[in-house]
Amino acid sequence: MVELSLQQNLSLGQTLSPQMQQSLQLLQAPVLELRSLVQRELQNNPALEEQEERDEVADADGETAADATPEPAATRDDWSEYFPQSHATNSERQKKRDFFFDSQAAVETLADHLHNQLTLATNNPSILAAGEEIIGNLDHDGFLPLTLDEIAVRANLEPSTVARALALIQTFTPAGVGARDLKESLLIQLRQRRITDPLTVALAGRELEKIARKRYTELARQYQTTPERVQSAAETIGKLSPHPGAAYSAEQPQNIVQAEAVFVNDSGGGWSVVLNSDPIPRLRVNDTYKDLLGAPRGDQELREYLRERIRAGKFLIRSLHQRQQTMTNILNEIARRQTDFLDHGVSHLKPLTMNQVAAAVGVHETTVSRAAANKYVKTPWGVFPVKYFFTSGYTTSDGHNLANTSVKDTVGEIIAREDPRHPLSDSGIVELLREKGIVLARRTVAKYRDELHILPASLRRQIPHS
Repeated sequence: MVELSLQQNLSLGQTLSPQMQQSLQLLQAPVLELRSLVQRELQNNPALEEQEERDEVADADGETAADATPEPAATRDDWSEYFPQSHATNSERQKKRDFFFDSQAAVETLADHLHNQLTLATNNPSILAAGEEIIGNLDHDGFLPLTLDEIAVRANLEPSTVARALALIQTFTPAGVGARDLKESLLIQLRQRRITDPLTVALAGRELEKIARKRYTELARQYQTTPERVQSAAETIGKLSPHPGAAYSAEQPQNIVQAEAVFVNDSGGGWSVVLNSDPIPRLRVNDTYKDLLGAPRGDQELREYLRERIRAGKFLIRSLHQRQQTMTNILNEIARRQTDFLDHGVSHLKPLTMNQVAAAVGVHETTVSRAAANKYVKTPWGVFPVKYFFTSGYTTSDGHNLANTSVKDTVGEIIAREDPRHPLSDSGIVELLREKGIVLARRTVAKYRDELHILPASLRRQIPHS
Protein backbone atom coordinates (compact mmCIF):
# COMPACT_ATOMS: atom_id res chain seq x y z
CA MET A 1 0.00 0.00 0.00
CA VAL A 2 1.33 3.42 -0.96
CA GLU A 3 1.84 5.81 1.96
CA LEU A 4 1.00 9.48 1.47
CA SER A 5 2.77 12.22 3.38
CA LEU A 6 3.18 16.00 3.37
CA GLN A 7 6.61 17.63 3.27
CA GLN A 8 7.73 21.24 3.41
CA ASN A 9 10.62 22.53 1.29
CA LEU A 10 12.28 25.94 1.10
CA SER A 11 13.69 27.20 -2.17
CA LEU A 12 14.83 30.48 -3.68
CA GLY A 13 13.66 31.63 -7.08
CA GLN A 14 13.11 34.72 -9.19
CA THR A 15 9.76 35.76 -10.57
CA LEU A 16 8.98 38.80 -12.67
CA SER A 17 5.90 40.85 -11.92
CA PRO A 18 3.67 41.80 -14.86
CA GLN A 19 4.92 45.39 -14.54
CA MET A 20 8.55 44.28 -14.74
CA GLN A 21 7.77 42.06 -17.74
CA GLN A 22 6.17 45.04 -19.44
CA SER A 23 9.19 47.21 -18.67
CA LEU A 24 11.56 44.62 -20.18
CA GLN A 25 9.31 44.29 -23.23
CA LEU A 26 9.42 48.04 -23.81
CA LEU A 27 13.21 48.08 -23.49
CA GLN A 28 13.69 45.27 -25.97
CA ALA A 29 11.20 46.56 -28.55
CA PRO A 30 12.59 48.56 -31.52
CA VAL A 31 11.04 51.97 -32.13
CA LEU A 32 8.37 50.84 -34.62
CA GLU A 33 7.29 47.92 -32.45
CA LEU A 34 7.35 50.23 -29.42
CA ARG A 35 4.88 52.52 -31.12
CA SER A 36 2.52 49.58 -31.67
CA LEU A 37 2.82 48.56 -28.02
CA VAL A 38 2.04 52.10 -26.85
CA GLN A 39 -0.93 52.36 -29.20
CA ARG A 40 -2.26 49.07 -27.83
CA GLU A 41 -1.96 50.35 -24.28
CA LEU A 42 -3.81 53.52 -25.30
CA GLN A 43 -6.67 51.37 -26.56
CA ASN A 44 -6.74 49.05 -23.53
CA ASN A 45 -6.32 51.66 -20.78
CA PRO A 46 -9.00 54.39 -20.86
CA ALA A 47 -7.08 56.39 -18.25
CA LEU A 48 -4.33 57.12 -20.81
CA GLU A 49 -4.49 59.70 -23.57
CA GLU A 50 -2.10 61.32 -26.02
CA GLN A 51 -0.57 64.62 -24.99
CA GLU A 52 -1.96 67.58 -26.90
CA GLU A 53 0.07 70.55 -28.11
CA ARG A 54 -1.99 72.91 -25.96
CA ASP A 55 -0.85 71.00 -22.84
CA GLU A 56 2.71 72.21 -23.34
CA VAL A 57 3.08 75.31 -21.16
CA ALA A 58 6.45 77.00 -20.88
CA ASP A 59 7.84 77.51 -17.40
CA ALA A 60 9.80 80.49 -16.14
CA ASP A 61 12.95 79.32 -17.90
CA GLY A 62 11.15 78.92 -21.22
CA GLU A 63 11.31 75.11 -20.98
CA THR A 64 8.23 73.11 -21.92
CA ALA A 65 6.95 70.27 -19.83
CA ALA A 66 8.06 67.86 -22.56
CA ASP A 67 11.64 69.01 -22.12
CA ALA A 68 11.68 69.15 -18.34
CA THR A 69 13.66 66.51 -16.48
CA PRO A 70 11.20 64.50 -14.36
CA GLU A 71 11.69 64.09 -10.64
CA PRO A 72 12.71 60.70 -9.23
CA ALA A 73 9.84 58.21 -9.24
CA ALA A 74 10.11 57.67 -5.49
CA THR A 75 9.24 61.32 -4.71
CA ARG A 76 6.96 62.15 -7.63
CA ASP A 77 3.19 61.83 -7.67
CA ASP A 78 2.47 64.05 -10.65
CA TRP A 79 -0.57 62.84 -12.60
CA SER A 80 0.38 64.95 -15.63
CA GLU A 81 3.77 63.31 -16.19
CA TYR A 82 4.21 62.08 -19.70
CA PHE A 83 6.76 60.75 -22.10
CA PRO A 84 9.22 63.34 -23.59
CA GLN A 85 8.65 63.94 -27.27
CA SER A 86 9.20 66.48 -30.03
CA HIS A 87 7.10 69.64 -30.27
CA ALA A 88 5.06 68.54 -33.27
CA THR A 89 1.29 68.55 -32.77
CA ASN A 90 -0.69 65.33 -32.66
CA SER A 91 -2.12 66.01 -36.09
CA GLU A 92 1.33 66.65 -37.55
CA ARG A 93 2.71 63.46 -35.98
CA GLN A 94 -0.28 61.50 -37.22
CA LYS A 95 0.23 62.85 -40.74
CA LYS A 96 3.88 61.76 -40.62
CA ARG A 97 2.97 58.27 -39.41
CA ASP A 98 0.18 57.92 -42.00
CA PHE A 99 2.45 59.13 -44.78
CA PHE A 100 5.20 56.71 -43.73
CA PHE A 101 2.97 53.66 -43.97
CA ASP A 102 0.80 54.84 -46.87
CA SER A 103 3.93 55.47 -48.95
CA GLN A 104 5.03 51.82 -48.68
CA ALA A 105 4.19 50.70 -52.21
CA ALA A 106 2.90 47.19 -52.80
CA VAL A 107 5.62 45.00 -54.26
CA GLU A 108 4.92 43.55 -57.70
CA THR A 109 5.34 39.78 -57.64
CA LEU A 110 6.91 37.71 -60.39
CA ALA A 111 3.49 36.27 -61.23
CA ASP A 112 2.00 39.77 -61.56
CA HIS A 113 4.88 40.88 -63.78
CA LEU A 114 4.57 37.88 -66.10
CA HIS A 115 0.76 37.97 -66.17
CA ASN A 116 0.82 41.58 -67.40
CA GLN A 117 3.19 40.60 -70.23
CA LEU A 118 1.13 37.54 -71.10
CA THR A 119 -2.12 39.49 -71.54
CA LEU A 120 -0.33 41.94 -73.81
CA ALA A 121 1.43 39.25 -75.85
CA THR A 122 -1.60 37.12 -76.86
CA ASN A 123 -5.39 36.95 -76.80
CA ASN A 124 -5.54 33.24 -77.65
CA PRO A 125 -7.67 31.64 -74.86
CA SER A 126 -5.77 28.34 -74.91
CA ILE A 127 -2.35 30.03 -74.79
CA LEU A 128 -3.59 32.32 -72.01
CA ALA A 129 -4.87 29.34 -69.99
CA ALA A 130 -1.64 27.41 -70.47
CA GLY A 131 0.44 30.49 -69.69
CA GLU A 132 -1.45 31.15 -66.46
CA GLU A 133 -0.88 27.53 -65.40
CA ILE A 134 2.84 27.81 -66.16
CA ILE A 135 3.20 31.13 -64.34
CA GLY A 136 1.35 29.77 -61.33
CA ASN A 137 3.81 26.87 -61.03
CA LEU A 138 7.08 28.81 -61.31
CA ASP A 139 9.28 28.70 -58.22
CA HIS A 140 10.69 31.83 -56.55
CA ASP A 141 13.74 31.75 -58.88
CA GLY A 142 11.52 31.72 -61.98
CA PHE A 143 12.17 28.07 -62.87
CA LEU A 144 9.46 25.60 -63.93
CA PRO A 145 9.75 22.39 -61.86
CA LEU A 146 7.00 20.56 -63.79
CA THR A 147 7.08 18.88 -67.19
CA LEU A 148 4.97 20.02 -70.13
CA ASP A 149 2.83 16.89 -69.80
CA GLU A 150 2.10 17.67 -66.13
CA ILE A 151 1.11 21.23 -67.03
CA ALA A 152 -1.08 19.93 -69.86
CA VAL A 153 -2.94 17.59 -67.52
CA ARG A 154 -3.50 20.32 -64.94
CA ALA A 155 -4.75 22.79 -67.55
CA ASN A 156 -6.67 20.17 -69.56
CA LEU A 157 -4.81 21.24 -72.72
CA GLU A 158 -2.69 19.64 -75.41
CA PRO A 159 1.08 19.43 -74.67
CA SER A 160 1.75 21.28 -77.93
CA THR A 161 -0.33 24.22 -76.69
CA VAL A 162 1.59 24.26 -73.42
CA ALA A 163 4.87 24.18 -75.34
CA ARG A 164 3.80 27.23 -77.36
CA ALA A 165 2.83 29.09 -74.17
CA LEU A 166 6.14 28.21 -72.51
CA ALA A 167 8.11 29.39 -75.54
CA LEU A 168 6.22 32.69 -75.35
CA ILE A 169 6.89 33.13 -71.61
CA GLN A 170 10.58 32.44 -72.19
CA THR A 171 10.71 35.65 -74.26
CA PHE A 172 9.47 37.74 -71.31
CA THR A 173 11.45 39.68 -68.76
CA PRO A 174 13.26 39.03 -66.53
CA ALA A 175 15.30 37.07 -69.05
CA GLY A 176 15.62 33.39 -68.18
CA VAL A 177 12.22 32.79 -66.55
CA GLY A 178 10.30 29.68 -67.54
CA ALA A 179 13.43 27.53 -67.83
CA ARG A 180 13.48 23.99 -66.50
CA ASP A 181 17.04 24.25 -65.16
CA LEU A 182 20.00 26.62 -64.90
CA LYS A 183 21.54 25.66 -68.24
CA GLU A 184 18.31 26.38 -70.14
CA SER A 185 17.94 29.68 -68.26
CA LEU A 186 21.45 30.80 -69.23
CA LEU A 187 20.86 29.86 -72.87
CA ILE A 188 17.60 31.85 -72.85
CA GLN A 189 19.44 34.87 -71.45
CA LEU A 190 22.16 34.59 -74.11
CA ARG A 191 19.48 34.37 -76.79
CA GLN A 192 17.65 37.46 -75.48
CA ARG A 193 20.93 39.38 -75.39
CA ARG A 194 21.64 38.23 -78.97
CA ILE A 195 24.92 36.61 -77.94
CA THR A 196 25.52 33.89 -80.55
CA ASP A 197 29.22 33.14 -80.05
CA PRO A 198 29.42 29.32 -80.45
CA LEU A 199 32.03 28.91 -77.67
CA THR A 200 29.99 30.92 -75.14
CA VAL A 201 26.81 28.99 -76.00
CA ALA A 202 28.63 25.64 -75.76
CA LEU A 203 30.19 26.47 -72.39
CA ALA A 204 26.87 27.69 -70.96
CA GLY A 205 25.09 24.56 -72.11
CA ARG A 206 27.67 21.89 -71.26
CA GLU A 207 30.61 23.11 -69.16
CA LEU A 208 29.28 25.04 -66.17
CA GLU A 209 31.11 22.89 -63.62
CA LYS A 210 34.48 23.33 -65.33
CA ILE A 211 33.89 27.07 -65.66
CA ALA A 212 33.13 27.29 -61.94
CA ARG A 213 36.50 25.61 -61.26
CA LYS A 214 38.23 27.90 -63.79
CA ARG A 215 39.67 25.03 -65.80
CA TYR A 216 40.35 27.36 -68.69
CA THR A 217 43.42 25.56 -70.03
CA GLU A 218 41.59 22.21 -70.09
CA LEU A 219 38.59 23.77 -71.85
CA ALA A 220 40.88 25.51 -74.33
CA ARG A 221 42.37 22.15 -75.37
CA GLN A 222 38.91 20.56 -75.49
CA TYR A 223 37.48 23.27 -77.77
CA GLN A 224 40.73 23.92 -79.66
CA THR A 225 41.01 27.57 -78.71
CA THR A 226 43.01 29.75 -76.34
CA PRO A 227 42.60 30.02 -72.56
CA GLU A 228 42.02 33.76 -73.05
CA ARG A 229 38.98 33.11 -75.24
CA VAL A 230 37.61 30.61 -72.74
CA GLN A 231 38.03 33.12 -69.92
CA SER A 232 36.29 35.82 -71.98
CA ALA A 233 33.35 33.50 -72.66
CA ALA A 234 33.23 32.54 -68.98
CA GLU A 235 33.13 36.22 -67.99
CA THR A 236 30.17 36.75 -70.34
CA ILE A 237 28.34 33.83 -68.74
CA GLY A 238 29.20 35.16 -65.29
CA LYS A 239 27.25 38.34 -66.03
CA LEU A 240 24.03 36.33 -66.44
CA SER A 241 21.60 35.74 -63.58
CA PRO A 242 21.40 32.25 -62.01
CA HIS A 243 18.14 33.28 -60.27
CA PRO A 244 16.20 35.34 -62.83
CA GLY A 245 13.01 35.57 -60.76
CA ALA A 246 14.58 36.22 -57.36
CA ALA A 247 14.13 39.99 -57.60
CA TYR A 248 10.35 39.46 -57.57
CA SER A 249 10.36 36.78 -54.88
CA ALA A 250 7.31 37.02 -52.63
CA GLU A 251 9.23 34.97 -50.05
CA GLN A 252 11.44 37.96 -49.31
CA PRO A 253 9.13 40.50 -47.63
CA GLN A 254 10.25 44.07 -47.14
CA ASN A 255 11.77 44.71 -43.74
CA ILE A 256 11.18 48.25 -42.59
CA VAL A 257 14.10 49.43 -40.48
CA GLN A 258 13.92 52.74 -38.67
CA ALA A 259 16.91 54.09 -36.81
CA GLU A 260 16.47 54.22 -33.06
CA ALA A 261 18.83 57.19 -32.82
CA VAL A 262 21.49 59.18 -34.66
CA PHE A 263 25.06 59.92 -33.63
CA VAL A 264 25.76 63.65 -34.02
CA ASN A 265 29.02 65.56 -33.80
CA ASP A 266 28.64 68.25 -31.17
CA SER A 267 30.36 71.63 -31.11
CA GLY A 268 33.17 70.33 -28.90
CA GLY A 269 34.28 67.79 -31.50
CA GLY A 270 32.88 64.81 -29.62
CA TRP A 271 29.90 62.62 -30.42
CA SER A 272 26.54 62.32 -28.73
CA VAL A 273 23.26 60.60 -29.47
CA VAL A 274 19.82 61.99 -30.34
CA LEU A 275 16.94 59.51 -29.94
CA ASN A 276 14.24 59.22 -32.57
CA SER A 277 11.16 59.59 -30.38
CA ASP A 278 8.86 61.05 -33.02
CA PRO A 279 6.97 57.83 -33.85
CA ILE A 280 6.06 57.26 -30.18
CA PRO A 281 2.93 59.00 -28.87
CA ARG A 282 3.38 61.21 -25.81
CA LEU A 283 1.20 60.04 -22.96
CA ARG A 284 -0.59 61.53 -19.96
CA VAL A 285 -3.28 60.44 -17.52
CA ASN A 286 -6.75 61.60 -18.49
CA ASP A 287 -7.98 64.50 -16.28
CA THR A 288 -11.50 63.10 -16.18
CA TYR A 289 -10.33 59.88 -14.54
CA LYS A 290 -8.28 61.84 -12.00
CA ASP A 291 -11.36 63.93 -11.13
CA LEU A 292 -13.51 60.82 -10.75
CA LEU A 293 -10.98 59.25 -8.42
CA GLY A 294 -10.76 62.46 -6.40
CA ALA A 295 -14.54 62.73 -5.94
CA PRO A 296 -15.55 62.56 -2.23
CA ARG A 297 -18.07 59.81 -2.84
CA GLY A 298 -18.43 57.04 -5.32
CA ASP A 299 -18.74 53.34 -5.85
CA GLN A 300 -15.82 51.59 -4.13
CA GLU A 301 -15.43 49.05 -6.92
CA LEU A 302 -15.31 51.83 -9.51
CA ARG A 303 -12.74 53.75 -7.47
CA GLU A 304 -10.56 50.65 -7.21
CA TYR A 305 -10.79 50.14 -10.98
CA LEU A 306 -9.86 53.79 -11.61
CA ARG A 307 -6.97 53.57 -9.16
CA GLU A 308 -5.61 50.43 -10.88
CA ARG A 309 -5.92 51.94 -14.37
CA ILE A 310 -4.24 55.18 -13.34
CA ARG A 311 -1.48 53.28 -11.56
CA ALA A 312 -0.90 51.16 -14.69
CA GLY A 313 -0.81 54.29 -16.86
CA LYS A 314 1.71 56.00 -14.58
CA PHE A 315 3.91 52.91 -14.59
CA LEU A 316 3.84 52.78 -18.40
CA ILE A 317 4.84 56.45 -18.65
CA ARG A 318 7.70 55.94 -16.20
CA SER A 319 8.80 52.77 -18.02
CA LEU A 320 8.89 54.62 -21.34
CA HIS A 321 10.95 57.40 -19.83
CA GLN A 322 13.30 54.90 -18.23
CA ARG A 323 13.64 53.04 -21.52
CA GLN A 324 14.63 56.19 -23.39
CA GLN A 325 17.05 57.20 -20.65
CA THR A 326 18.66 53.75 -20.68
CA MET A 327 18.98 53.83 -24.48
CA THR A 328 20.52 57.31 -24.31
CA ASN A 329 23.07 56.27 -21.69
CA ILE A 330 24.09 53.12 -23.55
CA LEU A 331 24.38 54.79 -26.96
CA ASN A 332 26.33 57.73 -25.51
CA GLU A 333 28.79 55.27 -23.99
CA ILE A 334 29.12 53.51 -27.35
CA ALA A 335 29.76 56.89 -29.01
CA ARG A 336 32.43 57.68 -26.42
CA ARG A 337 34.23 54.38 -26.93
CA GLN A 338 33.84 54.23 -30.72
CA THR A 339 34.92 57.79 -31.54
CA ASP A 340 37.52 56.55 -34.04
CA PHE A 341 34.82 54.62 -35.91
CA LEU A 342 32.55 57.67 -36.06
CA ASP A 343 35.44 59.87 -37.20
CA HIS A 344 37.15 57.57 -39.70
CA GLY A 345 34.94 54.60 -40.60
CA VAL A 346 34.57 50.83 -40.21
CA SER A 347 38.28 50.03 -40.27
CA HIS A 348 38.66 51.92 -36.97
CA LEU A 349 36.03 49.97 -35.03
CA LYS A 350 37.42 48.95 -31.63
CA PRO A 351 36.73 45.82 -29.59
CA LEU A 352 33.88 46.39 -27.17
CA THR A 353 31.87 44.11 -24.92
CA MET A 354 28.43 44.57 -23.44
CA ASN A 355 29.91 44.03 -19.99
CA GLN A 356 32.18 47.08 -20.44
CA VAL A 357 29.24 49.30 -21.42
CA ALA A 358 27.08 47.87 -18.63
CA ALA A 359 29.75 48.66 -16.03
CA ALA A 360 30.14 52.23 -17.31
CA VAL A 361 26.39 52.90 -17.45
CA GLY A 362 25.60 51.17 -14.17
CA VAL A 363 23.21 48.49 -15.42
CA HIS A 364 23.31 44.72 -15.80
CA GLU A 365 24.83 43.19 -18.94
CA THR A 366 21.46 41.65 -19.83
CA THR A 367 19.96 45.14 -19.85
CA VAL A 368 22.51 46.21 -22.46
CA SER A 369 21.73 43.08 -24.47
CA ARG A 370 18.00 43.83 -24.43
CA ALA A 371 18.59 47.48 -25.29
CA ALA A 372 20.74 46.50 -28.28
CA ALA A 373 18.39 43.82 -29.62
CA ASN A 374 16.89 44.62 -33.03
CA LYS A 375 17.83 48.31 -32.73
CA TYR A 376 19.54 50.40 -35.40
CA VAL A 377 21.44 53.66 -35.18
CA LYS A 378 22.39 56.13 -37.87
CA THR A 379 26.09 57.04 -38.21
CA PRO A 380 28.09 59.10 -40.73
CA TRP A 381 28.87 55.78 -42.44
CA GLY A 382 25.34 54.47 -42.72
CA VAL A 383 22.75 52.75 -40.54
CA PHE A 384 24.14 49.96 -38.35
CA PRO A 385 22.62 47.52 -35.85
CA VAL A 386 23.49 48.54 -32.31
CA LYS A 387 24.98 45.08 -31.77
CA TYR A 388 27.44 45.82 -34.58
CA PHE A 389 29.46 47.90 -32.12
CA PHE A 390 29.94 44.96 -29.75
CA THR A 391 32.70 42.74 -31.05
CA SER A 392 35.81 40.99 -29.82
CA GLY A 393 39.14 41.84 -31.38
CA TYR A 394 42.90 41.61 -31.55
CA THR A 395 45.81 43.55 -30.15
CA THR A 396 48.44 44.49 -32.75
CA SER A 397 52.16 44.24 -32.11
CA ASP A 398 52.31 47.99 -31.45
CA GLY A 399 49.57 47.78 -28.79
CA HIS A 400 46.56 48.99 -30.81
CA ASN A 401 43.22 47.22 -30.44
CA LEU A 402 41.32 46.22 -33.57
CA ALA A 403 37.83 44.75 -33.74
CA ASN A 404 37.16 41.54 -35.66
CA THR A 405 35.16 43.58 -38.16
CA SER A 406 38.13 45.85 -38.83
CA VAL A 407 40.46 42.88 -39.32
CA LYS A 408 37.99 41.26 -41.69
CA ASP A 409 37.78 44.54 -43.61
CA THR A 410 41.58 44.57 -43.84
CA VAL A 411 41.56 41.05 -45.32
CA GLY A 412 39.09 42.23 -47.97
CA GLU A 413 41.27 45.24 -48.80
CA ILE A 414 44.38 43.06 -49.19
CA ILE A 415 42.57 40.73 -51.61
CA ALA A 416 41.13 43.70 -53.54
CA ARG A 417 44.67 44.99 -54.18
CA GLU A 418 46.21 41.64 -55.18
CA ASP A 419 47.50 40.81 -58.66
CA PRO A 420 44.61 38.85 -60.27
CA ARG A 421 47.16 36.83 -62.27
CA HIS A 422 48.85 35.72 -59.03
CA PRO A 423 46.20 35.82 -56.27
CA LEU A 424 47.31 35.57 -52.67
CA SER A 425 46.90 32.33 -50.79
CA ASP A 426 45.51 32.38 -47.28
CA SER A 427 49.04 31.85 -45.99
CA GLY A 428 50.22 34.82 -48.03
CA ILE A 429 47.49 36.98 -46.51
CA VAL A 430 48.61 35.82 -43.05
CA GLU A 431 52.13 37.09 -43.81
CA LEU A 432 50.87 40.49 -45.02
CA LEU A 433 48.74 40.84 -41.91
CA ARG A 434 51.73 39.99 -39.74
CA GLU A 435 53.64 42.84 -41.41
CA LYS A 436 50.80 45.12 -40.25
CA GLY A 437 51.19 43.79 -36.71
CA ILE A 438 48.08 41.56 -36.88
CA VAL A 439 48.73 37.93 -36.01
CA LEU A 440 46.06 35.53 -37.30
CA ALA A 441 45.92 31.82 -37.97
CA ARG A 442 45.46 30.70 -41.58
CA ARG A 443 42.11 29.10 -40.76
CA THR A 444 40.91 32.43 -39.34
CA VAL A 445 41.82 34.17 -42.59
CA ALA A 446 39.95 31.45 -44.50
CA LYS A 447 36.90 31.98 -42.26
CA TYR A 448 36.94 35.75 -42.84
CA ARG A 449 37.39 35.24 -46.59
CA ASP A 450 34.35 32.92 -46.67
CA GLU A 451 32.30 35.46 -44.69
CA LEU A 452 33.27 38.08 -47.29
CA HIS A 453 32.14 35.67 -50.05
CA ILE A 454 35.60 35.65 -51.63
CA LEU A 455 36.77 32.55 -53.50
CA PRO A 456 40.02 30.69 -52.71
CA ALA A 457 43.16 31.77 -54.55
CA SER A 458 42.91 28.88 -57.04
CA LEU A 459 39.52 30.16 -58.19
CA ARG A 460 40.46 33.86 -58.21
CA ARG A 461 43.28 33.56 -60.72
CA GLN A 462 42.64 35.35 -64.00
CA ILE A 463 44.38 34.99 -67.32
CA PRO A 464 45.47 38.35 -68.78
CA HIS A 465 43.80 39.30 -72.05
CA SER A 466 46.19 39.62 -74.98
